[in-house]
Formats: sequence, C-alpha cells, structure tokens
Amino acid sequence: MKRLSVQAPKSVVMIRPHHFTPNPMTANDNSFQSSDEQRAAAAVASAAFGEVTRMAEGLAAAGVTVHVFEDETVATPDSVFPNNWFSTHSGGHVAIYPMYSASRQSERRSDVIEMLKTDYRVQDVIDYSGLEKDHVYLEGTGAMVLDHIGRVAYAVRSNRTNEVALERFCTHFNFEPMVFDAVDRHGKSIYHTNVLMCIGTDFALLGSAMIKDESRRREIIARLEETGRKVTELSIEQIENFAGNAIELDGRDGRLVVLSARALAALDPAQIEAIEETTKLLPFDVSTIELAGGSVRCMLAGIHLSRREPAATQLLYAAG
Repeated sequence: MKRLSVQAPKSVVMIRPHHFTPNPMTANDNSFQSSDEQRAAAAVASAAFGEVTRMAEGLAAAGVTVHVFEDETVATPDSVFPNNWFSTHSGGHVAIYPMYSASRQSERRSDVIEMLKTDYRVQDVIDYSGLEKDHVYLEGTGAMVLDHIGRVAYAVRSNRTNEVALERFCTHFNFEPMVFDAVDRHGKSIYHTNVLMCIGTDFALLGSAMIKDESRRREIIARLEETGRKVTELSIEQIENFAGNAIELDGRDGRLVVLSARALAALDPAQIEAIEETTKLLPFDVSTIELAGGSVRCMLAGIHLSRREPAATQLLYAAG
C-alpha cells in the first residue's frame, strides 16, 4: 500500500504565460538568470508556452492534479513562478506573500485563491503582502524551503527573505526558522533558497558547499538527517544547473521527484540511485523557462489542502 506523506502534495497550480520573457527587473540579484540572443521574443514566448503545456500534461499523466491558469498579459514576466506569491498548508491554511520586485507584485491572483476555496478546504488566508509598503519581503517557497515533517523553514538571507517576515510566518504556521547565508561561486548571495536545496519525504538535496558558515552547514545537515532523510550533496556546478530546484509530488503510483532535464543531466549515477531508492525521477525540458533564473520547483505551487470532491479529470484548465 502506498504510504502518504505530508511533504509531497498531490495537486499543484501552474501558470501558463502567453508572453514569457526573462524579467530585466530581477536580473540584478538573480545570478541564475540569462538571456537568449538567438531567438526572437515571440519564439521564446512560444517555446515557454509549450514547455508549461507539456509539463502539465506529463504531471497529469503521472496522476498529479494540475490546475493551469492562463496569463495573457505582458505585465508579469515571472508569473510562471507562482510558488513565490502563495503557499498552502495542511489544516486549511493559505499564505500570500510580499514580493521584492515591483513587477512581480501584480502576479497575485484572486482567481487562484477562489479556486482553492472552491475545490479545497480552506480555513483561513493570511495575507502578508501589505509588508511591501515597508519594504519587507518574503517570496514564499522560493525564499523558504519547508520541511513539513520536521516543521523547519530553511531560508537563505537575501533581498527576497526578510527575517522579520520569516519569523511572522513561522509563528502563524508553526515552523521553526533556520536562517543562513549562502553564496554562489562569485560570492553573490543566493537569491532563493529553493535553488540550493530540496526536501522530500525520505531524502534531501543540498548544495552545502555554498553555505559559508561551517557550523551552520553541519547543523542544517544534522537537522535533515535526524528526520531520517538521506542527504545527497550537490556541487556548485550542479546547483547552477538547477539540480537543487526539484520538488517531490505524490503521483498515481507513488512519490515523484520532478525536476528539469538539465538538472537530471547534471546528476551523477550514484546520486540518481540514492534519490530513486524511495522515489521516481520525472524530468521535463524547461530550458526556455530556466532563462528566467528558475526551474521546475519554481513553476509548481504545491497544494497541501484537503480536496472537497475528487477531480473529474487530472488536468484542469482555469480561465485566466
């Protein structure tokens, strides 16, 4: 019998952009971001649209319920990453977050929240977005990697992770904050924690070499291991190829580790074997989306809520 896990959601929200482009307003503090000089803007947008479509269909085929919302505007180039502006939590709780870039603050959508209230059991919605007026930011499960089993919120200090907002979130949602500093090979702060680490039910992926404080590094590894997880170390090069930007989901035949094709290609056979001891790897080509500095994990907002009624179909499209 398949063992259920509070760490691995069965359902996700995705945003399908019609005018995708890497966001010039976020490039300054996102060293993972790049540009495509070979393709016209329309070709990039079309490729991104196709990548989201194929990923949604592939997840649905694996038994994950996928709620796809359309973004036909040109004002929100990073809307394909919805996990930054909202998160959901067992017990019927939803959080809405303050976003660092002004261009991202309009990504928040009432239709997504209304869908959650209609299709899932939502008890309350806590909205932190007003903190933007005070220049206080916490970009959801990009800024935090949440251990739903051990109740720890791991967070790298950055422009997008304010410790006051983090403490407030942890108080409301019953997590212990674990804040640390991490930098890339050039000494620049990692912009989002979820490019550095992934936490599954029985495993964790971690680029610990990027955590400069050795005692903090050991403490983080110990906290992950004391929950029974096997920690797979990732190199800086593997992190740069988005190997840490993965997510565990609950599919029809068991748990899945969803990641990009680029990330999978960066893993070595021993790492793949370690991960697949308890899960199945499910890669998708999102190379165009990755130009924006995020990958598969960033594209998926997991739904940790109880469903009101069973889905009539696994792939659900909602009007944008």
